[in-house]
Amino acid sequence: MTEAMGHGVNQRKAIQMTPEEVDAFLAERRTMTMCSLATDGSIHAVAMWYGFLDGCVTVETKAKSQKVKNLRRDPRLTVLFEAGDYYEELRGVELVGRAEVIDDPEQLWTLGISVFERYYGAYSDELKPFLETMLHKRVAIKLLAERTVSWDHRKLGLPPTRPAE
Repeated sequence: MTEAMGHGVNQRKAIQMTPEEVDAFLAERRTMTMCSLATDGSIHAVAMWYGFLDGCVTVETKAKSQKVKNLRRDPRLTVLFEAGDYYEELRGVELVGRAEVIDDPEQLWTLGISVFERYYGAYSDELKPFLETMLHKRVAIKLLAERTVSWDHRKLGLPPTRPAE
């Protein structure tokens, strides 16, 4: 980075991920923070594993969960994905949009396999009973993203601040 940190220099564009970098980041195995709006206007934030349905970030969750109740009332949804322990390592993606709650068993099954393979490994027919149990009384929540915000502080070229071991 040729410009010094601070001193009113806007480095937003310098640390923004490309669409390809965002896709690669979301493809990694990680947990996301999912935020919906409670009835009192407060933010209901939960950690979730996710998969993809029709190219969209999607979760499976209990049909009667608080997040589903919130999203059926107000579909606005924000999710956050992050990585890094020290400032110069921080990376993240925020997706803002609207939720679609899906009750369709075929789509839920497709999502179930996506989530299973992201977090457990390859799916096979021997695992069908496990997946059926995992999806019992569940729905899918698909995020129809309208805005993407991303950052990758590694692009700043800052010296490491991680303590020596």
